[in-house]
Amino acid sequence: MITPRFRCLPLQLRPLVDKFYRDHRSPMRSQAGDELWVAQSASEIVAALSLRPLAGGQWLTGLFVAPALRRQGVAAALLGHSLALHPEPVWLFCHPELRSFYQRLGFEDCQSLPTELAERLTRYQRNNSLVSLRIH
Repeated sequence: MITPRFRCLPLQLRPLVDKFYRDHRSPMRSQAGDELWVAQSASEIVAALSLRPLAGGQWLTGLFVAPALRRQGVAAALLGHSLALHPEPVWLFCHPELRSFYQRLGFEDCQSLPTELAERLTRYQRNNSLVSLRIH
């Protein structure tokens, strides 16, 4: 198991996250306005997480761990570090098979969403099977 360091990425380093996604053939991309967190081993990004502020809390829009480091606790640790600075509610959408992973970290099923997220979830569910979860 590696021992990565975790940090909120400064705005000027945002392109490094997009490079990380491309290097791993992930369709994910950073979005302007998102708060980006990374796990780094030496100077290499090994995981990234995005939080988007919205009325009443944050929306976890992405969490990606390099495939070689999955199932080693990196995602849980990165989530823990980022959420420690966000005592407000944090919502996410995920595929049903990831529900238990997030529930182990304290997320709970959420039927009542802020309007902005409820509309997005309805749109996204037209093409994907997704569940909504919330923590705090």
